[in-house]
Amino acid sequence: MSKLFFDNLIEFKEIELVIKNSASSKEERDEMWMLVDEIINHKVIEKILDKLPRECHEEFLEIFHKSPHDEQIIFAYLHGKTDENIEEILKQELKKISDDLLSEIKSLNG
Repeated sequence: MSKLFFDNLIEFKEIELVIKNSASSKEERDEMWMLVDEIINHKVIEKILDKLPRECHEEFLEIFHKSPHDEQIIFAYLHGKTDENIEEILKQELKKISDDLLSEIKSLNG
């Protein structure tokens, strides 16, 4: 997983433990992490775009693609374009995503 601006808003320990205990090989673990990573990234970007005015979408995506890891630049931009507490919104969304992923992985295994 590459570092992204919202990484400090999510706790991966429980997901990591479930994946570690669920996967039968390194390849399977890597594939599960790739799927988790993709789901989280898409959901976070979707939530941000929902909160941003439509005319800011392209600009935000350009900033994100140039500096996906730079939380200072990205959150400063988001704070300037929305009146909402975007970190808190993302924390709540990431918690929901994490819970959903854990539930899904556990249901696949048992």
